[in-house]
Amino acid sequence: MHRLYQKSLLSFVLGTLFLSCTPTAPEPTDEPPVDRTTATFPHARWEKIDKPEDVGFSSSKLDLVAYEYIKHQSAALLVVYKGKILYQRGDIDHKYKSHSLRKSFLSALYGNYVKNGDINLLSTMADLLIDDDEGLSDTEKQATVRDLIMARSGIYHPAHYESEGMTNQKPDRYSHDPGEFWYYNNWDFNALGTIFIQQTGKDIFEAIEEEFAIPLQMDFKTSDGWYATTSGISSRHKAYPFRISASDLARFGLLMLNKGKWKNQQIIPADWVTESTRSYSDASVSNSSGYGYMWWINDTKNPKPLLPNVSLPNGAFMASGVGGQVMLVIPDYDMVITHRVDTDADHSVSNANIGKLFQLILDARL
Repeated sequence: MHRLYQKSLLSFVLGTLFLSCTPTAPEPTDEPPVDRTTATFPHARWEKIDKPEDVGFSSSKLDLVAYEYIKHQSAALLVVYKGKILYQRGDIDHKYKSHSLRKSFLSALYGNYVKNGDINLLSTMADLLIDDDEGLSDTEKQATVRDLIMARSGIYHPAHYESEGMTNQKPDRYSHDPGEFWYYNNWDFNALGTIFIQQTGKDIFEAIEEEFAIPLQMDFKTSDGWYATTSGISSRHKAYPFRISASDLARFGLLMLNKGKWKNQQIIPADWVTESTRSYSDASVSNSSGYGYMWWINDTKNPKPLLPNVSLPNGAFMASGVGGQVMLVIPDYDMVITHRVDTDADHSVSNANIGKLFQLILDARL
């Protein structure tokens, strides 16, 4: 098939998946509401649940998780229930590459600066003097910060740190106006890093350490991050990956689970957590459910699940990175699950297999 025809056909298929930006209200679930006023938080070390039956889980069913875990190249698995470790495998303290987990961290960082006015979601690229090496068109410069954080900019300029699949599926340049079309776009995510630094005057990794790692007693350090480029790609906007452990990732997930509150401190505005983890776009083309502000969202109105092979309640949300880096937050179950893979060793676990693993964990609920 001719390459131009293939790309035109792909653009048509992607275009049929456009969904309105209007937020939808969460659907009710059968689960009783979780009382966040009695939330439990770890200190420097996690507290562990000695007997799963005491908190409503089956030990024998959790044993089945191990059989599935060892089939794959997983490096760490950590299940936190009501602020305590319910189950773990592998090295939960080793710092593995974050890959695209980085995007959800940046989304969370934005919250305080949107609230204090340093970052205006309605500012355009023209307002912020954001451009790139090949030059942005006048139309592209009308994309807003909110368009970018929703992956709806319509700016399909070459971008650093893209996977081969992302590059191959990228729509044609200038094929969509800002705000009208969802595409998981590294240009958007990288430019948001540039905007954060420009508007706040802060380094991304220093901000993660100061605003998240220190109050949450994480092991993450500024030196765990770096600004990445891709050889042969010409773009001003760098990626911002870092290394982080399953344990630290679970602390971040617990922060999000509790609407940005950690013990008695509001780390991220609660309204921002709610806004950023709501589904605005159909993510079926990426084999997922919905998409928020750099978070993957389980939208039960979409027939596609958040992850294959696992049934989740509406409103569960996830940070995800290539190779099998996953942090899943399930507010209805008061649960955070993190899964890590050592991509330094060229290991990888598919989302389908991660879904099977997670379903076994959920099946252990009595």
